[in-house]
Amino acid sequence: MSKPIVAIVGRPNVGKSTLFNQIGKKRISIVDDMPGVTRDRIYLDAEWLNHEFTMIDTGGIELDESDHILRSMRQQAQIAIEEADVILFLVDGRTGLTTADEEVARMLRSAKKPVVLGVNKIDSPQLAVNAYEFYQLGLGDPIALSASNAMNLGDLLDAVVAAFPQTKAEEKEEDEICIAVIGRPNVGKSSLVNQLLGEERVIVSDIAGTTRDAIDTHFVKDGNKFMLIDTAGMRRRGKIDEPVERYSVMRSLRAIDRADVVLMLIDASEGITEQDKKIAGYAHESGRGVILVVNKWDIYPDKDDKSTLRFTEELREEIGFLQYAPVLYTSALTGQRINRVTELVRYVAEQQSMRIKTSVLNDLIRDAVSVNPPPMHRGRQLKILFMTQVDIKPPKFILFVNDPELMHFSYLRFIENRLREMYGFEGTPIRLIVRARTEEDE
Repeated sequence: MSKPIVAIVGRPNVGKSTLFNQIGKKRISIVDDMPGVTRDRIYLDAEWLNHEFTMIDTGGIELDESDHILRSMRQQAQIAIEEADVILFLVDGRTGLTTADEEVARMLRSAKKPVVLGVNKIDSPQLAVNAYEFYQLGLGDPIALSASNAMNLGDLLDAVVAAFPQTKAEEKEEDEICIAVIGRPNVGKSSLVNQLLGEERVIVSDIAGTTRDAIDTHFVKDGNKFMLIDTAGMRRRGKIDEPVERYSVMRSLRAIDRADVVLMLIDASEGITEQDKKIAGYAHESGRGVILVVNKWDIYPDKDDKSTLRFTEELREEIGFLQYAPVLYTSALTGQRINRVTELVRYVAEQQSMRIKTSVLNDLIRDAVSVNPPPMHRGRQLKILFMTQVDIKPPKFILFVNDPELMHFSYLRFIENRLREMYGFEGTPIRLIVRARTEEDE
């Protein structure tokens, strides 16, 4: 089930990033020690009153730096109108109402999307009167808040979740593997979809962004059932004059939420971009299986017998957090290696669903500790007392230890590497949770 998407829109310096970080500070992991994890986040998964949603900081979506403020705001608002379920319009209660605010409000009023109006920088009850002038925007009751100290943050989130659309159960057969095809515009997503289906189900064009809506297609290959989500099109042809990369973000996140396995398409001639890394990072954090598909390999220049090895090494360096993802070199145009895609998807789906017996896991831990004993910290040594698997998709394990504070991330990575060496888990992230347990409880 895809989570509702909330997009934050507003002028520079109104506090969008502060609000974004305030909402996500308890949800964002600080363990971004893996190389290639971008720290310039544009999304976060949040929860309020048992409602899960994804928040997008449109200021973090790449826009032309030469844009005038008003034009940039229009672009941000257009992104939100096109793809978000709820738009959070943030204004500055100290500066007051501006022409740019009024211009964007006109756009938002004409859109058939719920809008929540937040008046930021109201840091004391005395400043609350400043919110009243924003009634002029015609966007309903303005909510006075202070993002920096979380004042009235609950009221704002109440309004946001109240505006969520009623969700419908998405149709998926029990034994069906759901595949999301993601990547930048014009990397060959539609061509890949057509090759997989064996027919021209999606219009193929060399103009980026020609298809507007995501398309779900059910098909059977070698006795296995699949549902394909194609995110090839990000907007209408009428908007083709603006860069389309920014429109791909929310569509891709929504598709990833619904997928079991993600096909991350990369143009062999261009390599991976920062925006690709952000989307791939979301797939990793969401626990989805990931396959890196390097497309257009038929036109890769100056190929030799070591080209794939060099390209794979570059990928591993650029997106270090996806070391576990298999790499497939294809040409959607000629059909080169396309027959391997569903085979690899099925394999990754099996890896996601693998279960390891507790007795076997504890044998692995004993062997790992004997090979590489946990380091000492302030005169105390970590003791791993017990390990068990508690979930699949992605595989999740709990390590019971004498003191979780003694567990260093590097030792956790060592344990993950041992798991992968012994059992594979290719194409899927692994979750390791550390909990306290005394030896007497063992």
